[in-house]
Amino acid sequence: MDTTYEGAHILVVDDEGAIRYSVSKTLQRIGFEVHEAASGEDALEMMTKNEYEVILTDIRMPGLTGVELLKRIKDQSPDAIVILMTGYASLGTAVESLRLGAHDYLIKPSSSQDIRQSVTRGVERARNLRRRRALLDAIRSNVFELTRADVEAISSVYEDDEPVMPGETRYETPIAETITNNMTLGPLTIYPGRYQISVGDQPIDLTPTEFDLLLYLAAHRGRVVSCHELVREVRGYAVDEAEAREVIRPHVSNLRRKLKQTGKDADLIVNVRGIGYRLSETGQ
Repeated sequence: MDTTYEGAHILVVDDEGAIRYSVSKTLQRIGFEVHEAASGEDALEMMTKNEYEVILTDIRMPGLTGVELLKRIKDQSPDAIVILMTGYASLGTAVESLRLGAHDYLIKPSSSQDIRQSVTRGVERARNLRRRRALLDAIRSNVFELTRADVEAISSVYEDDEPVMPGETRYETPIAETITNNMTLGPLTIYPGRYQISVGDQPIDLTPTEFDLLLYLAAHRGRVVSCHELVREVRGYAVDEAEAREVIRPHVSNLRRKLKQTGKDADLIVNVRGIGYRLSETGQ
């Protein structure tokens, strides 16, 4: 197992103690921190007190079933990673589970290797989502701070103005943009939930890596970001700078190509030779 994921918190939910013990030991052996719950109700209670990267749950349990637990978890936390296990597999249940947002669907008895691989992929997905949320928060905060500074500067111009007389209207300069789920970054509109951006009215579909790469550069605009840092923060692992350049280059190339297809100057992302990439100031 990649040591990047050691210490990840996993919740195993099953009404059969022997299965909980077996699955927990399988995951503990490779460095995960595992908690156990004997029912869906217990799992929901534990989730109010602890944060878990992955919840691994049986489907058939007394009281709250695994599918019902999945629904409840997704209602509370849409990004939660839930893996369902069942000894009574059916195509209908599998399709319904995946439709409701399950990360994976395992048939019991599952091998230790299958359980480890599924949970490791789940942890990777959870941490990628967490990084994405952090990037979005950084961009929102950055845009807000810039906007607030602009508004304060404009307000200072009016401080010595004559007071507004009855019947007159003073047009206040609004905050440049309300920060919602969609964000404007220079010529681009970013749609965080869809891996999509647009230039004008032309949508551009991005891969998750391309999307996260653009978000990271946007969150750190104003400086050059090394390839090593991009791989670490966007892809979630560390490599040396030479290898990092090889990892990042095709993603930047694809992103530029997609921007160019809309008629937008592909140099929005600037290559600073020997150092890394930055978002072009002209695109801000």
